[in-house]
Amino acid sequence: MSDHQTCNFCRHLIDAATAFPDSLAVAVQKKQFSKLTYQEIDFSTLNKRSDRIAHALNQFGLKSGDKAVLMVKPSVDFFELTFALFKAGIVPVVIDPGMGIKNLKQCIAEVQPDAFIGIPKAHIARRLLGWGKGAIKYNITVGGASLWGGASLNKIINHCSVQTPYPMVKLTQDKMAAILFTSGSTGSPKGVVYSHRMFEAQISVLKNDYKIAHGERDLATFPLFSLFGPALGMASIIPAMDASKPITANPDTIFAAINKYHCTNLFANPALIELLGRAGESHAVKLQSLQRVISAGAPATLSSIKRFTTLLNSGVEILTSYGATEALPVSKIASSALLKTTNITDTGGGICVGYPVDGMTVAIIKITEKTITTWQDDLSLPPYEIGEIVVQGPQVSQCYYQRENATLAAKIEDTKRPRHRMGDLGYLDSDGQLWMCGRKSHRVDSIEKSYYSIPCERIFNTHSAIKRSALVAVKIGGKTTPLLCVELHNRSAQKAETLFAELHKIANKNNQTMGITLFLIHKNFPMDIRHNAKIYREKLAIWAEKQLKD
Repeated sequence: MSDHQTCNFCRHLIDAATAFPDSLAVAVQKKQFSKLTYQEIDFSTLNKRSDRIAHALNQFGLKSGDKAVLMVKPSVDFFELTFALFKAGIVPVVIDPGMGIKNLKQCIAEVQPDAFIGIPKAHIARRLLGWGKGAIKYNITVGGASLWGGASLNKIINHCSVQTPYPMVKLTQDKMAAILFTSGSTGSPKGVVYSHRMFEAQISVLKNDYKIAHGERDLATFPLFSLFGPALGMASIIPAMDASKPITANPDTIFAAINKYHCTNLFANPALIELLGRAGESHAVKLQSLQRVISAGAPATLSSIKRFTTLLNSGVEILTSYGATEALPVSKIASSALLKTTNITDTGGGICVGYPVDGMTVAIIKITEKTITTWQDDLSLPPYEIGEIVVQGPQVSQCYYQRENATLAAKIEDTKRPRHRMGDLGYLDSDGQLWMCGRKSHRVDSIEKSYYSIPCERIFNTHSAIKRSALVAVKIGGKTTPLLCVELHNRSAQKAETLFAELHKIANKNNQTMGITLFLIHKNFPMDIRHNAKIYREKLAIWAEKQLKD
């Protein structure tokens, strides 16, 4: 496609509705008391309903280019609305409610939305906390009474008499199509500007690299990924769970949905892989229909991947995807290949995240906090040298919304398309595979050397008493010093002095950890609620400093 060509991600839904109108597009599982129920919609109905909503939104006053905050739980309404917004060229603004009240207010203030579309609970919060005050012109309530201002979606639809197909708005490829906020688990949340080019590229990767085909059924545990289902001619099956807190999910309800619809694909983050793996192992569950599992969001532990493979048929892979909201996916690796790298990871070689997906270019640059305005090929480091991961490709975002400084810090101008600095450290091996070594902000630079979070932590995590560990920086006599916080499987099982002596021994055996002499036991690490794999090391560092002073 040329740069000036127009497109709209919804064309895939229209194609699916034409080719297989009666096929299942979406099924939503609901739990009422102890009974599971399912609401279903086919491709033809989803397409027609989203057309009707797009007409209704226009009649209500919204137009192409307007921005609409969308706070609707995964449901049939969510799918109909999101596709309607895309068709009408209205920009959905998607904010993870798990990021906290303060961040939510800041994100909405930055976006200055024209509309707020949400469930009654979201509207109560909007009114009480003053979200979008002075900017929002249209309030729409989904799935309930509109007591908190605005109009109910059903009323807006009923007042619209237009029944014809909606003339889908076509935008140039790099025009803003959506604003998706980062989780804020490694800094303040930023609005990533998504274009239809990015969505098209992601669909292409899912078809070509992940081999997802029409007729498949996806058990989708992450709302944004679930939207790709209908665009790929694949049914999205939404389980009864809180998508922002996967660790609270009931494995039995997820297994029930997989089995009812004979799901071929499962998208789950590492926390859910761990939860389902443990539950499946203890009840000897076999997920016979699954043909692939996609894990993304944070690095999964090798032990949880190994455990989950016992639930699958022989030869079915768990595909770990590496990426970020700004660039997804960057690379992938199958579980059979990943498990062969255990020894390298356990001895401080980082986590292998595989080969770049088709169309993605990955380079490693020297670690620096400075802005890099223009790309030059000599910035690339040779294989095995640890530096910052930089990516380029059609699914890489070009900027943050209303965050010029953040855009300057993260983007490097290049002749084809801007390159994105991932904020992650890693290296490329001689075969071109990418290895992850942790966040740039999580490294500890002492006078002697630099310590990287993932290589160091994975070495210490081989100790049987350790559940997880976190490398942090503390100041001792004005010097930056590495310290390891550890969380144990069982606190009473071992004396601290004995454990620390054993950890000291482990540290001295490995070049990456040599020089780490300080250890502290923390009873329960602060973790982000979505992934339950991202440790809030900044909070741990403050806690560690205080412990040392006390």
